[in-house]
Amino acid sequence: MFGSTLTAMVTPFADDLSLDLGRAQELAKFLVEHGNDGVVVAGTTGESATLTHDEQVDLIAAVREAIPNHAVVAGAGSNSTASAIELTERATELGVDGLLHVTPYYNRPSQEGLRRHFSTVAEATDLPIILYDIPIRTGRKISTDLLVDLLAIPNISGLKDAAGNPAETADVIRRTRLDGHDVSVYSGDDGMTLPLLAVGAVGVIGVATHWCGAEMAEMIAAFTKGDVELARHLNARLIPSFHYETGDVAPNPIPSKVMLNLLGVPVGECRSPMGPIPDGLESLARGVLSGLDR
Repeated sequence: MFGSTLTAMVTPFADDLSLDLGRAQELAKFLVEHGNDGVVVAGTTGESATLTHDEQVDLIAAVREAIPNHAVVAGAGSNSTASAIELTERATELGVDGLLHVTPYYNRPSQEGLRRHFSTVAEATDLPIILYDIPIRTGRKISTDLLVDLLAIPNISGLKDAAGNPAETADVIRRTRLDGHDVSVYSGDDGMTLPLLAVGAVGVIGVATHWCGAEMAEMIAAFTKGDVELARHLNARLIPSFHYETGDVAPNPIPSKVMLNLLGVPVGECRSPMGPIPDGLESLARGVLSGLDR
């Protein structure tokens, strides 16, 4: 739908942790100039949980203005269906290309509750929707049967898969294709991109792609063209980046912000409660860049 390589963009803040729309626009331009087909704005990596709805809308509008010729997917999910509908309607008015809707988090709804939530949200827009299945953060897995049912809804046309089970993903793709639906599955976990490509995914909504978007795009292109050995080689080269972003030193998006600041793309720090930047993280970032010959 939106290309093969998108970045779940961090949200830049000023020194006082206020939203910095100018920096957001510069970051979006940087990302599409360095291998990305587009961006996802105000998602988990964008610290959406710490943004007000007005801030989310302002951020989405600024990024849309900055990269008019590239894909902009707006995070509009919530653990409140009413809030998700409000964000969906406001984001739709901004002229974005699509919407990302995460599984309602913390309240752990039933599968029927998830069905009603996503179906209701889909009725609030004519834009394509990507479901975001990430049970490690939300506390609730969207079942295979429900995923297949939801992906039959005309404007629910994509899945960001961070469930860590390529066998299940393969079954979802198989069943949706048998039903005649053309669904775009994106890896939501950088390290799982190559395995998911092998079962039919089309690309990645990444985090390490903040600094290695071109390399990730090259890996996906190699696999798509049938050069599996080259894809394996490129993937192996990216593994230190995957470990850096998800390591035990600091949670995402702290490592990404440290990396971008090091690259001279100022994005500030994270809002509370993410916590301070731990000692040694910048040194780790330099090591990752060195491995990429930067």
